[in-house]
Amino acid sequence: MTLPPFHLAFPVYDLKAARAFWGGVMGCAEGRSAEDWIDFDFCGHQIVAHRAANMAPPDAGANPVDGHEVPVPHFGLVLPMDEWRALAERLRTAGIAFVIEPHVRFAGQVGEQATMFFRDPSGNAVEIKAFADPSQLFATE
Repeated sequence: MTLPPFHLAFPVYDLKAARAFWGGVMGCAEGRSAEDWIDFDFCGHQIVAHRAANMAPPDAGANPVDGHEVPVPHFGLVLPMDEWRALAERLRTAGIAFVIEPHVRFAGQVGEQATMFFRDPSGNAVEIKAFADPSQLFATE
């Protein structure tokens, strides 16, 4: 079954910084926008940055996964491996600080994947991952 694109709205402090990060660094095309929000095309999915100047920082904590503290909450994408590598390099070149550096986790196990975590300018945690074997995305054995 092919699922339709998802929609995700998230808070940001500064729309100019959100536009520079999501549009510039991440390369997401901009869709509609208004004074308090911007739509972005996140690989065919609609994400919406809503200005929320009085919000609390989104960092609610972390969960241990394969020796790292994974930020919670977070959202992201699964990319083809070559696109994942290119994005990791683009983020490094842009000087983006990684919460968890690009690496392979669960090496040699079911679900082996390349992953990286970083934050947007408002502190929203993003995970981008890739699988050498895409059939491992939901594998349990």
